[in-house]
Amino acid sequence: MAQRKLFCEYGPVCYWIALRKERFLRRVRDLTGRQRFANTRQAEPLPALVKGHCSVIRRRLAGVAPRLQEGKARNLELAAAKVNGLIIAPGETFSFWRTVGNATRRKGYQEGLTISGGNLGRGIGGGLCQLANLIHWLVLNSPLTVTELHHHSDALFPDERRTVPFGTGTSVFYNNVDYRFRNDTGQPVQLLVWLREDELCGELRCLQPFPCRYRLVEENSHYARLEGGYYRLSQVYKLTIDRASGAVLRRDLILDNRSRVLFDPALIPPEELREEDGGRWCRPTQKENAL
Repeated sequence: MAQRKLFCEYGPVCYWIALRKERFLRRVRDLTGRQRFANTRQAEPLPALVKGHCSVIRRRLAGVAPRLQEGKARNLELAAAKVNGLIIAPGETFSFWRTVGNATRRKGYQEGLTISGGNLGRGIGGGLCQLANLIHWLVLNSPLTVTELHHHSDALFPDERRTVPFGTGTSVFYNNVDYRFRNDTGQPVQLLVWLREDELCGELRCLQPFPCRYRLVEENSHYARLEGGYYRLSQVYKLTIDRASGAVLRRDLILDNRSRVLFDPALIPPEELREEDGGRWCRPTQKENAL
């Protein structure tokens, strides 16, 4: 039996109406809810570094026009300025879209790379997921509480120059697909974000070091051919480590990745392909892909 179409699937006008409805409902929920959103900035960095990280802005992606990479760099520059210096006090919530605002052409945002439904596209403000990913990585390495997260469900690109465990990113789409975290600690924290040459850099800071530090490790990382397609599989654990003694206090599974490969499987390193559940896999050819 055919599945009934959603209202937003009946055409561009229906999609526009549905999108505006969702944006309106989000604003109503925020206005009537009990969340306190962070909106105070401070230029001077807080003294204690919780976590710092940098990620490459321009990556070599087959079929992606260079101008989309340049547009992404400009978009990140504009959005980073909105986040830089933000203080999240105890009990406050950080919202990506309430902080950055709608990325429109009028504000200077350019066309950049977008991802929707596992497909690459282009749109004004494209590329801001990288900023959300950076912030989420800083938060994962802290005792802060993630309250809204939308994982990328597919393996869109090969692991070129990857420096963090696979799957630790997040999707954002104004304004109903947000990234949010809450400060449930007893002290304020601060986000610092800036661009340096071809890198997006960020730091999470606080007044005094937390009693624990954190480390994320990816285990059992490999590719396998399952159910007629190729998948990226792994588990990501968060280790809570006592700062004074170095003892591991907790080891929590935070991600069990099973992500469909959407890039050309011929780019999968042969040493990372593995037989799975007694089945057999074979080396893909240049003509074979998972789409």
